[in-house]
Amino acid sequence: MYDLHILGWHSFQQLCLTITREIFGQSVESFLDSSDAGKDGAFAGTWVPSKGEALSGRFVIQCKFTSKRDKSLSQSDLTDDVQKARRLVQNGRCDCYILMTNAGLSGSTAEELETLFKDVGVKQFRPFASTWICDQIRENKRLRMLVPRIYGLGDLSQILDERAYTQAKTLLASLREDLSKVVLTNAYRKAAEALDQHGFVLLIGEPAAGKTTIASMLSMGALDQWGASTLKLDASEKVVERWNPDEPSQFFWIDDAFGVTQYESFLVHGWNHAFPMIKTMLRKSAKIVMTSRDYIYKRARNDLKEGAFPLLRESQVVIDVHDLSSEEKQQILYNHIKLGKQDKEFRVAIKPHLPAIASHPRFVPETARRLADPLFTAGLILHRYYLNDFVEKQEQFLQEVLRGLDEHSKAALALIYMRNDSLESPVDLEPSEREAIERLGSSLGGCIAALQSLDGSLVQHTLTEQTATWRFKHPTVGDAYAGILLQSPELLGIYVHGSPIDKLMGQVTCGDVGLERAVVLPKGLFQLVLRRLNEVSSTTLYKSPALARWYGQGRIDGFLASRCSKEFLLQYIEQHPDVLDRVSEPGLFLNSVSEVDLAIRLHELGLLPENCRQRFVTTVISYAIGGEDLYGLESLRIQSVFSPVELSAFRDRVRAELIPNLADVRHTWQSNRSSDQRPDEQMDPLLESFSAMKQEFADDPEIVSKIEREIQFAQAWIAETTEDEPKEDRPARTFGDVDSPDNPSPQEQGRGIFDDVDE
Repeated sequence: MYDLHILGWHSFQQLCLTITREIFGQSVESFLDSSDAGKDGAFAGTWVPSKGEALSGRFVIQCKFTSKRDKSLSQSDLTDDVQKARRLVQNGRCDCYILMTNAGLSGSTAEELETLFKDVGVKQFRPFASTWICDQIRENKRLRMLVPRIYGLGDLSQILDERAYTQAKTLLASLREDLSKVVLTNAYRKAAEALDQHGFVLLIGEPAAGKTTIASMLSMGALDQWGASTLKLDASEKVVERWNPDEPSQFFWIDDAFGVTQYESFLVHGWNHAFPMIKTMLRKSAKIVMTSRDYIYKRARNDLKEGAFPLLRESQVVIDVHDLSSEEKQQILYNHIKLGKQDKEFRVAIKPHLPAIASHPRFVPETARRLADPLFTAGLILHRYYLNDFVEKQEQFLQEVLRGLDEHSKAALALIYMRNDSLESPVDLEPSEREAIERLGSSLGGCIAALQSLDGSLVQHTLTEQTATWRFKHPTVGDAYAGILLQSPELLGIYVHGSPIDKLMGQVTCGDVGLERAVVLPKGLFQLVLRRLNEVSSTTLYKSPALARWYGQGRIDGFLASRCSKEFLLQYIEQHPDVLDRVSEPGLFLNSVSEVDLAIRLHELGLLPENCRQRFVTTVISYAIGGEDLYGLESLRIQSVFSPVELSAFRDRVRAELIPNLADVRHTWQSNRSSDQRPDEQMDPLLESFSAMKQEFADDPEIVSKIEREIQFAQAWIAETTEDEPKEDRPARTFGDVDSPDNPSPQEQGRGIFDDVDE
C-alpha cells in the first residue's frame, strides 16, 4: 500500500487525473470549480472499463481525499455529493458517476453508495478506492513515472525485482524523504525528453534549484521502467571503469560533475579524456545524467572540449528557478510544510503566509525544506516582515544557525567539510583531523553523537557504491560553513592543518583569484600550504607509486594554475625550480595535459622565463608541424604565449611544411585507430584542427581548397569504415512523453493548494 493520505488534496486530484488518462484511457475535459455542481472533472462518450462492459453518456468524476491514514469511507461523507449529483442528473449532465478516493471502501458500503446515487437518477456508479488505486500504481510503470512522488510513498519491494530493489534501497537511503515531496515540473519533462533523444542530459542551475532531485527522479524511473543498472558516481574515470558493454541499460548519475561548490579543473580534464568512451557508451544504449551549478559550468566551458562532445551543447536543460510556475512553487512549498517536521501549531500559524513565500523572487526548493525543519526556524517570528527576510537572506540565516550550534556539532560539520563533503562511516580520523577537532573543543565521540543528532537536517548518512558516508544535507550548508571559515583566522589554520591535502586543493585559494565560493587563504598560511603540497604524491587513489606521482603532479599543476596568486607562485617556484623545465616541454594531448594550463598561467603573471617560454613555443610548433598534435593551431590560449613574430613564423611554417603533407597526416591518423574506437571518434580532433586551419587561411583559396579536400577524404573514410562496422541491435530505452494534460490551477478551482496544509 502507498501512503496516499500524505499527498494533499491537489496532488491526489492530479493523480486521479493521470489515472483517467493512463488507466481509463479518457481525456478529462477539465477539473472544475469544486463548488460548482459537485464535480471535479467530466468527460462525455463511451468507456469500456472491462471486457464485455461498455458505459456511455456524460461522466462525472469526483475526487474524495482524506489526510487521515486508514480512514474508511461512509455514507455520511458523501451526503452533500449525493444532493449535488441529483441536480446534475436533473440538468442532464450526469449519466455515470465515478468516485475516486484514497479512503478505504468496504463491499457493503460500496453497494449502499451505489443505491444512494442511483436513487437520485445516476444510471451507473463506479467507486475506485485506495486499494484499487494502489494496485494501479503497483502494476503500471508509466503511471509511476508520471507521478514520481510515488517512489517515496510506499514499499518499492512490491514493484521492483530483487536486483533493482537492492539498488533502489541504496539510492533511497538519502533520497526517499525528498522523493516523497517532489513536484513534476517542466524542467523534469525537458530532462526526460533530452534523455530520450540523446541518452545524455546535463542539468545546470543555481544552488538549491532542484538539479539533484530531478536526477534522482530520472534514475528511479530508469530503474523502475527498464530494470536499469543504476550507478551514482562522482568522476569520469569511475564511469568508464564501471561501464559494461554487455549491459545495455546501464544508467549513470554524476552529481556536481565539475566540482561540488567550486570549479575543479582536474575533473574537466578527466571528462575531456573520457568523452570518446562516453560517446561509445551512449551508442550502446547507456544513459548518463550529469549536474552542475551554473557558475561552475560557466567556468568549465572554457576548458571542456565541446567540439569533441557536441551533446554538451545539444542536451543542456537549464533549470532556472524563475521558470518554475506559480503552481509548481506552491506545490513544492506545500509538500515540504505538510510532510516536514513542524508541529501543527507552526503549520497553522504560517499557513496564511505561504502564498506570499512561494511568490517571493528568491524562493527556491531549499527554502521550503528549511521552513519545514524546526532547526532552521527556531526563534523565527511568523510575521510577514520576518518571513520575507528569511527568504531574502537565507544564506545569512543559515550561517546564524551554524554559529548557534554546540561545539561538537560545529566540529562534526568541520570534519565533513575537511573531507570535501564525504566523511566515510564509520568515522576514522587521521591524527591531524583529531588534533583539529580537539582544538575546536570536541572529540571523536562528541562528533559521532552530533552527526547522529544532525542527521536529516544539516547532514545525511548515505550509501553509495557500498560505501557509507556522512554528507551535508545540501551543498549550501557547505557554502555557509565556508563563509564562517572566512571570518575566523583561527578556524582557517585548523582547517588547513586538518584537511586531507587532495581535498584541501579543491576548496581553497592561496590569495584571492576570483574563484566563486572558495575559501581564500591569507599570506600567513602560504608556507603551511607549501608544506602540505609535499604530501600529494602519497595519495592512496592508485596502487602504483608511479601513478600516484603522476596523479599528484597533475593535481598540483591544476591547483597552481587556477587557485594561486602571483605571490604564492613565486614562493612555490623558489622551492620547486624544476617546475619551470617541466612546463616548458609539455607532453602530447595539449588539450588536457596539466603543464599547458600552468605554463599559460605563469606567462600571464610574468613568471615564465624567456628561455622557458621559447621552449614551450618550440614544443607546440613541433607537434603541429609533425601532425602529432594540432591543438596549438586552434587554441587561442596557447597562442597567447607566442610573440607576434613567433605566431607569424608559425603560420608560415604551417603553410610551407604542414599543408603539403596533410594527406600523410590524415593517413597516419586513420592507421592509428584502435579496434574498439569508432571512426568518427578517431578523426574528430583532426577534423577540428582542419576547420581551425581553414579559418586561419580563409584569405587563401588554394589552401582552403586543399584542406577541404582532406576533410572530404576523412569524412568518406569515416562513412566507409562505419559501414563495415557490425550493426548492434539494442533495445530502445525511452521515458516516452511525460507531458501532462492541461490542469487548471487550484485558484481556478476555487481552492488554494494550502487549504489542508495544517490538517
